[in-house]
Amino acid sequence: MKARPFLIALVATVLVLLSMVAGLGWTMARQNPLRLVDQPLELPRAARFVPKQATLSIHWLVDSVRVPAYAQAVAPSRHRRVVRDRAQQIRDGAFALAGLDFESELGDWLGPQVSMALLEPEGPEGSMGWLLVLESRDQDGAKRFLQRFWQARSLAGTDLQISRYRGMGVISGQGALSGRDPQPLATALIDDDLLLLASGREVLEQTLDVSQLSDQQQLGDDELVRVVRQLGDGVAVVIASPAALNSWLGLPEQLSKREDLLGLVAAFQPSGADLALEGVLRFKQPLEDVISVSEIGDGLAQLTASAGGQAEALALINSPSSLLDATDHDPLAQWLGPFLRQQLTKADVSSAATIAGLDDGPLLWLQQPEGWVVGTQQEHPAISMVDDALSEQGFIRSDLPSDQQPLQVWTRLSRQQSSTKGSLEAQLGVALDQEPGLAWWGQTLTALQQRKQTKALQPRLSQLNELNGDSYPLAQQLALGAIPGRGQLQHWRPWRYVQKLAGGSLQPSVQGLAMAVGPDQDENSSSLHMRVRLNLG
Repeated sequence: MKARPFLIALVATVLVLLSMVAGLGWTMARQNPLRLVDQPLELPRAARFVPKQATLSIHWLVDSVRVPAYAQAVAPSRHRRVVRDRAQQIRDGAFALAGLDFESELGDWLGPQVSMALLEPEGPEGSMGWLLVLESRDQDGAKRFLQRFWQARSLAGTDLQISRYRGMGVISGQGALSGRDPQPLATALIDDDLLLLASGREVLEQTLDVSQLSDQQQLGDDELVRVVRQLGDGVAVVIASPAALNSWLGLPEQLSKREDLLGLVAAFQPSGADLALEGVLRFKQPLEDVISVSEIGDGLAQLTASAGGQAEALALINSPSSLLDATDHDPLAQWLGPFLRQQLTKADVSSAATIAGLDDGPLLWLQQPEGWVVGTQQEHPAISMVDDALSEQGFIRSDLPSDQQPLQVWTRLSRQQSSTKGSLEAQLGVALDQEPGLAWWGQTLTALQQRKQTKALQPRLSQLNELNGDSYPLAQQLALGAIPGRGQLQHWRPWRYVQKLAGGSLQPSVQGLAMAVGPDQDENSSSLHMRVRLNLG
């Protein structure tokens, strides 16, 4: 499979639209919410031309023409000009990557709906095709654009072919504007107000064929239409195939290659200065043996109520031992397991990995300034099991006097790294503080003490409350502060595209990141639910 630079640019074009509201939120700090869309999500007419098997499709439902005006209206008076210019730069730069000049070619006619789809190539040596669907605000706007579009390219040396296919006028050619690499392009105008722009005549004819077959198009997929409606309000809908989940969105390959996986459907919605995502990972049949919050709700609530400290990261993990099992075929284990194992392979969390690997859940993780703290229910895991595992690593258990009750600690002798005389010191592996029904395991004594500062944890708990809203909580939850949130985003492929289009780093804008994943409440559900909330300011 080949993906030309132009194709990557096109993907970046639409991805930046998804983040445009987030970028505005960053520039505006935390002003009043930017309500670009206040209506239930619906698949647009463009979905009629998108095959159900498309690799990746994105339907943008906000008026791109008015985005700079939105930004200016809500920005502080002293920053309005700067905010408007910044928003316009991001928008114009996005369309420029797709070879379109927004101001001269699109601004006077483009409507609120923009859709894009990537289509699988025919054969292993073929190139991936793409389709861009633009809605016109009036009956003449798209016609005027087509005339100017092909006239300019004809003058630049493009040989045009004009024909009809399925009753539609099709214009195609191999060429580009002066100074740009030639690209095969084809266009068709539907009902005078819907413009199809594709990566060649064959791709365009494929989409026109699909539009006549309801069982092969997105708009004719009743289940997909239902799922989109259930996602609520939003500014954009993303539909990703299993292949795209790994190659474009970075989900683990083991999950994306499941034979029963249908793909992801997600909606983006601005919320003040934040950007929220609500999505479902769809499967062909009901999922079995997936742990839900309702099964362990009491233990989870007890752990959360007793947690505290100025944590930069908070994780609520159900059945951690299953998630860490690389042989477990549960989709949640395939999804979250690689990330969790990666985080627990670091030397300074080896004892935490031991505890998590023995715990059937629930487990609460706190990353404090002075080290990590793990909360579990008593005897889950049993202290004797942890003792056996740590003993194999050379740790010895002993009691440590405390003002309230003795702590249990596991230590071992190790050579001082700064010593030139070979001195030995006691290395603390983990300390255990118990209270009725709960066990708290700490990397350091200070971290274990900080855990009792319950009010200090409010920022992370607030992130989870905002993430869940009025909806039921999901089984696996994570809340990250600014520093770890930026660390997770900086390596994500779409985020890197967005920063390139913005002309600079957006990392300082990230104030937090929260995510939750789990099964739906319906016992016969064939999907996993996910929520993400990106805090910007």
